[in-house]
Amino acid sequence: MTDSAHALLDGLDAAQRVAAEALLGPVCVLAGAGTGKTRAITHRIAYGVATGVYAPNKVMALTFTARSASELRTRLRALGTVGVAARTFHASALSQLNYFWPFVVGGSLPRVLGGKAKLLGQAAERIRVKVDTATLRDVAAEIEWRKVSELSIDDYERMLATGPDGGQPRATPGSLSPGQAVDLQRAYETLKDDRRQLDFEDVLQACAGMIETEPSVAMHVREQYRFFIVDEYQDVSPLQQRLLDLWLGDRSDLCVVGDASQTIYSFAGASSDFLLDFPRRYPDAALVRLEQNYRSSVPIVDAANHLMQGRPGALMLHALRPDFPQLPERGAAASNGRPAPPRTSPTPDDPTPTITGYDTDTSEAAAVAACLAASIRQGAKPQDLAVLYRVNAQAVPLEAALTDAGVAYHVRGGARFFELPEVRQAVMTLRAASLTVANEPLFQSVSDVLRSLGWTLDAPQARGSVRDRWEALNAIMGLVDDVPAGTTFREFTEDLLARQAAQHEPRIAAVTLCTLHAAKGLEWDDVHIVGLGDGLVPIGYARTPEAVEEERRLLYVGVTRARRRLSLSWAESAVGPREPSRFLADLGIRTDRAASAAVR
Repeated sequence: MTDSAHALLDGLDAAQRVAAEALLGPVCVLAGAGTGKTRAITHRIAYGVATGVYAPNKVMALTFTARSASELRTRLRALGTVGVAARTFHASALSQLNYFWPFVVGGSLPRVLGGKAKLLGQAAERIRVKVDTATLRDVAAEIEWRKVSELSIDDYERMLATGPDGGQPRATPGSLSPGQAVDLQRAYETLKDDRRQLDFEDVLQACAGMIETEPSVAMHVREQYRFFIVDEYQDVSPLQQRLLDLWLGDRSDLCVVGDASQTIYSFAGASSDFLLDFPRRYPDAALVRLEQNYRSSVPIVDAANHLMQGRPGALMLHALRPDFPQLPERGAAASNGRPAPPRTSPTPDDPTPTITGYDTDTSEAAAVAACLAASIRQGAKPQDLAVLYRVNAQAVPLEAALTDAGVAYHVRGGARFFELPEVRQAVMTLRAASLTVANEPLFQSVSDVLRSLGWTLDAPQARGSVRDRWEALNAIMGLVDDVPAGTTFREFTEDLLARQAAQHEPRIAAVTLCTLHAAKGLEWDDVHIVGLGDGLVPIGYARTPEAVEEERRLLYVGVTRARRRLSLSWAESAVGPREPSRFLADLGIRTDRAASAAVR
């Protein structure tokens, strides 16, 4: 083993190292929240390439969002590994379809729809069914769920009548009758085919069908990619699993990484069954558990463990000393190469998570905003603070309260960073400058360009649009600190363009507001989870035991986003009386008398 290959294992804990060294055959990594799974799999790939076991162009790393794929590529580049395909399932399938379609079908690939709503609206007009925008979104979600679950429209029609296996019938979107729901899906498919178009699920289905029916395509694809890694494997759908099996063929060089406790997309067709059944499907699989949490304090880890105790596939997390740094990102070695030992008891420096009840949503929002403002005055960085909630509508009182408190905030899922006019201008200007500027320090090159667009080293005192523009440009400037030493100006701008294409946004100096679903994969020092009342968490339409358990996992995701401080709250009344979430009692959090009375 070369010294450089050996160095890739430095700083990994014992379990991560086992995962990194298991390069061949089936490998299942059960990775709890905050246990460094992305670090483990990127070092595994880099180690495989460095030792010569993997040819980079034979490796396919699969994930579920463009942002996650971009993060994998960024980390691999920082480890000196290039040429590995790190993509979403859809991007991989679309690339293969574009290549093989002219040879197998003839002509160019049909146009892929950017969304279903417009075509669904036209289909509704064709069959004379009146639908509002919300219903169109729900029908689009039903189509996506049906297709990734590998159900035909006839199967769907039966489920609306009798439910799965003769159980409770599936609810129809909006006020549509079962017949209208089925007719609308049929009309959508007909209209789409008539116009020679594909939706995103069709891309997966068509790619799978082409590999199944064309031996030459199957042979070519399997020669191209030899080793597969799937991140967030608990989110795989039956259709994605079918495609993965087709890519693999009769081989078993597959590494899957996931956490059953973070399965929060069952409503969209995801299933943790594939993760939990992996050892049964591959009896010779190497099974690795990552349970040493590097993110959260002991009280937060304890709350997360209490919440998921006894649930199928749940991992028991262990926390580290608060004075030990998190595992380093981007390929840097740990301070001494040896992770600190786990601990099971808190120290006086660990803030205890709190549960607080409020009279109204407005008073809850005002209290949270005041707390955030106080944290910022005491030196906290706004980008290290977040407020999480179940549905987007809950952001309205929070936005008003934060505005009144003078706290800058960013709504995740709102206007995309790379679509802001000042950001588009900055990216184009940086790209143009990088083609002519050479032999200057990266910081100087980037700062010179951004200064020409109005950026200054010190933040302006003004608020509103002036401060927002500065924050956006400063976020780009902050990326200079994240790239490996020796990165050239041109390499920096190429990475920026790749981020723009993948919508891999940098962090802005503002408090983050986002839903619990959107928070997955992120983390902050200080997290407030608001609106924890029954009817919101669990959501009112979660009526089956399976749906309620998914809501529990969603709260677990929220709890494990917090590094040092966690505050949970609920409001007693909105439109009508509301009870605290049934999950709060399962967190094992001790509260003072006032909070205890609030969560009676």
